[in-house]
Amino acid sequence: MENINTSKVSIKKLKKDAVIPSYGTPYAAGADLYACLEEPVTIKPSETVMIPTGVSMAIPTGCAGLIYARSGLASKKGLAPANKVGVIDSDYRGEILVALHNHSTKEAVVEGGERVAQLVITPYIKALFNETDELDETDRGSNGFGSTGTK
Repeated sequence: MENINTSKVSIKKLKKDAVIPSYGTPYAAGADLYACLEEPVTIKPSETVMIPTGVSMAIPTGCAGLIYARSGLASKKGLAPANKVGVIDSDYRGEILVALHNHSTKEAVVEGGERVAQLVITPYIKALFNETDELDETDRGSNGFGSTGTK
């Protein structure tokens, strides 16, 4: 594959039926996370349920694992991560859980082996916060929500 950064990530199956995350296409940014369930789980409208994946992993130092919604699950069943984007720190070694929230008005069923979210592993910058009395000036200044793109 051309110009794609790759890095080995150690992953551990915690349950025999767990499915290792996988990429749907060669250029997919997110790897699908799979539900690891002994029986189907019903999520009621406006309810959030922790869905186990049955895996843990060692995210590389300097990176974070970001858990995003799968567009198909959100549009077809109304299910998406409750916290919008989950963050897995590089020092976390527990089971990856997906807090799925039902945004629809109907009950939704999650089956074992179903793709429930996607994981993007990305580098981050660790800020060294420096308190100051003044910040540099910009054209935008303190203009906030909705201020860009207006003429």
